[in-house]
Amino acid sequence: QVQLVESGGGSVRPGGSLRLSCTVSGRAFSSYAMGWFRQIPGEERDIVALIGWSGDANTYYATSVKGRFTISRDDAKRTVYLQMNDLKPEDTAVYVCAASRNYCPGCDEDVYKWWGQGTQVTVSS
Repeated sequence: QVQLVESGGGSVRPGGSLRLSCTVSGRAFSSYAMGWFRQIPGEERDIVALIGWSGDANTYYATSVKGRFTISRDDAKRTVYLQMNDLKPEDTAVYVCAASRNYCPGCDEDVYKWWGQGTQVTVSS
């Protein structure tokens, strides 16, 4: 069974930084594409960033975070990270990581088979 556990959320002022982590149980982590999503209550869940499997250097970023957020992975630790810099109030959301067997930025969420519970990020002055 694959389980995803996020950590690293919190409250920061605008312009601040946070690094989210998502640790994945199971041996096949290196074969998964990993994504970070975010959701504001009452709104649809949106993709934030995506990284390909261990042997695939592809990354994808939503336009709203490009240049500010960086996704990376450490296969030895079975962990994917989201470094978030220059945070803005509109980045406030619950951030959720997900795992897929396919790297597909334009695909529906159905390609993501496993999801974490999420971690809250609040950006406020």
